[in-house]
Amino acid sequence: MRIFKRDRQVYMALMAIFLVLNGCSVKSVPTDAIDKQVEDLLAQMTLEEKVGQMNQYNGFYDVTGPAPSEGDAKAKYEHIKNGWVGSMLNVRGAKEVRRMQSLAVDSSRLGIPMIFGFDVIHGHKTMFPIPLAEAASWDLKAIEQSARIGAIEASAEGLNWTFAPMVDVSRDARWGRVMEGAGEDTYLGSKIGVARVKGFQGDDLSANNTIAACAKHFAGYGFAEAGMDYNTVDMGTVTYYNVIFPPFKAAIDEADVKTFMNSFNIVNGVPSTANKYLQRDILKGEWGFKGFVISDWSSGREMIEHGYASSLEHAAELTVKAGSDMDMESYAYVKHLVDLVKAGRVDESMVDDAVRRILRVKFELGLFDDPYKYCNEKREKEMIYHPEHIAAALDMAKKSIVLLKNEEATLPLKKSHKIAVIGDLADDKDSPLGNWRMAADDNTAVSVLEGLDAYGVNYTYTEGAKLVTGPTAFSQELTVNTTDRSGFKHALKAAREAEVVVMVLGEHGLHSGEARSRAKLGLPGVQQELLEAVYKVNTNIVLVLMNGRPLTITWADEHVPAIVEAWQLGSQTGHAVAQVLFGDYNPSGKLPMTFPRHVGQVPIYYNQFRTGRPGPRNEVFWPHYMDESEKPLYPFGYGLSYTQFQYTDLEVAVKSKHQVEVAVKVTNIGDRAGEEVVQLYLHDKVASVVRPVKELKGFEKIKLEPEQTIKVVFKLTEKEMGFYNGMGDYLMEPGEFEVMVGCNSEEGLRDVFVIE
Repeated sequence: MRIFKRDRQVYMALMAIFLVLNGCSVKSVPTDAIDKQVEDLLAQMTLEEKVGQMNQYNGFYDVTGPAPSEGDAKAKYEHIKNGWVGSMLNVRGAKEVRRMQSLAVDSSRLGIPMIFGFDVIHGHKTMFPIPLAEAASWDLKAIEQSARIGAIEASAEGLNWTFAPMVDVSRDARWGRVMEGAGEDTYLGSKIGVARVKGFQGDDLSANNTIAACAKHFAGYGFAEAGMDYNTVDMGTVTYYNVIFPPFKAAIDEADVKTFMNSFNIVNGVPSTANKYLQRDILKGEWGFKGFVISDWSSGREMIEHGYASSLEHAAELTVKAGSDMDMESYAYVKHLVDLVKAGRVDESMVDDAVRRILRVKFELGLFDDPYKYCNEKREKEMIYHPEHIAAALDMAKKSIVLLKNEEATLPLKKSHKIAVIGDLADDKDSPLGNWRMAADDNTAVSVLEGLDAYGVNYTYTEGAKLVTGPTAFSQELTVNTTDRSGFKHALKAAREAEVVVMVLGEHGLHSGEARSRAKLGLPGVQQELLEAVYKVNTNIVLVLMNGRPLTITWADEHVPAIVEAWQLGSQTGHAVAQVLFGDYNPSGKLPMTFPRHVGQVPIYYNQFRTGRPGPRNEVFWPHYMDESEKPLYPFGYGLSYTQFQYTDLEVAVKSKHQVEVAVKVTNIGDRAGEEVVQLYLHDKVASVVRPVKELKGFEKIKLEPEQTIKVVFKLTEKEMGFYNGMGDYLMEPGEFEVMVGCNSEEGLRDVFVIE
């Protein structure tokens, strides 16, 4: 029986004629029409075919070669042909996707196309800065454009779904996946998450250059204890509703994100993959999410190790009842769900609900109109590494750089300076691509040295010391150099002979990312020793940091006159760094995460709660460390410029109990044009649920010429002034509020207002 397949083939033929005659593209099908198509198709499906839609496999064979003839690969191959696979991941390339898709479309009974997923995290082939670095730009349009270009390149390789953005809020720099998100703040993270979803999904999801986005990881993953990946999360509901949930909800309400991914961690004693409260009660119930939920890699099977499921069959039962719609590489559904339904342990209506959601997204992507719409090899060649993409990557990289310190105007440098460049990372063309660069071509980043060469800079280079001595594979631990100092001698000689030393130090690109937790946050290996040794012979140092997380660089802050946070900036790293170092681009980035003085302060974040003994006091009994300041090294929102900005004339006007207007004047009092991120923080002084000492509730990035003044106006509503209690009720209470507007979370003009 091939009723549905035949209807689609007729439709495609007619549509092709229509397009040729009219020279236009297919537009999105109305929702009610899609719902009818979904129901029509669902009515034709067997139970086995329904469960197949809930099954996702990783790529398992070379589709250009012969079909697998034995083992697990053969079973997967036959499952696709039988219509028992709804999605594939890690299959890319227009030719490869087309051949894999044809197995499902041409061989299965109903010809239901598969959706092809991939980790498009910060670019696809053209690599943009890691997401944490992009967050430092506070430039929502640029971030949306970054995701848009990632979608264009990924879709040109046959892909139509990304497992991004990660919208987990995290306050712990030890957790390696901080590089994949927007940092520690809920408000900023929500805005950035929405921008990324819009970039991936575009204005028309049925277009051939858009891909479905995935908000992950639901929920609480970023609060893993001790910053150790996959670790336990134990968090109160006030934190969930006010800190963890908002970026996910914003992705639905403001960007119509099509998919969610649940997380590895437990929530209130229940693994997220089988957490009914999260998936059915909150996500699909209270929030009305219409898309589908996919598990993280093998997280269904991992519930056995959690001690929550007794077997893979039990795991399948638990996860489908909780609302996890598609199983990624656990084999739980495909092996056991049919039997569970037939045995009466799972109601088939739960399967139907999951399949409806999955099919709806496939219809919205236009895959039923043309299963091969993403498989155009000509477009693939044209779009990959397109010059406009390279230019956008450079622009994003420059905007992501944060100037942390610049004593005595050490920067910008002059090209006439005699410069010594020291550091293994300066000559590295691979590490700057960062982690989660699955489609990237190795060694395609512009190195810092290449960026300097493009400037015709007079410099000498010496490595100083290797950073990593072992393999640098995605699935292997890094072997860091902790013993070899043989290069110090050459570095010290170069430093003595130079006017200024540019030291490029930090983390390898694989020091951060999934499973890349660190207990120590200093410069890895012998880099700190190298820095101190060079400082002894030449104190005029510019430290360029390449890293995927906040580091403890207290010694450098106390000694080095200029520090540039360059993160891992992607394909155009060297050009971006050079343009900032020599002043052709005025840095404007602001930190999206707090930099601690010592790892013992972690987790450290700006929007903490005030204790009953805020201090400081004359006696010992107040919250502080005996051996270290409780203050951060660099606060959230911090970043310098080559010019200076002055804030004046803060005005607060209460328009009604639901609207407050806050205005401030910002003047560029320096001698060059620059951009400033004007930040507004709010504190509800007395509430039925204690509120943080301050919370970001507005920001605007502005550009000012020398002596120019701009009046920036913020409008606060219930959305900004209210909060959730532990039951999930949103409250807007009268009372006194303190507002602060300034250049970071610690510096600014303050005023108070009262809501009656």
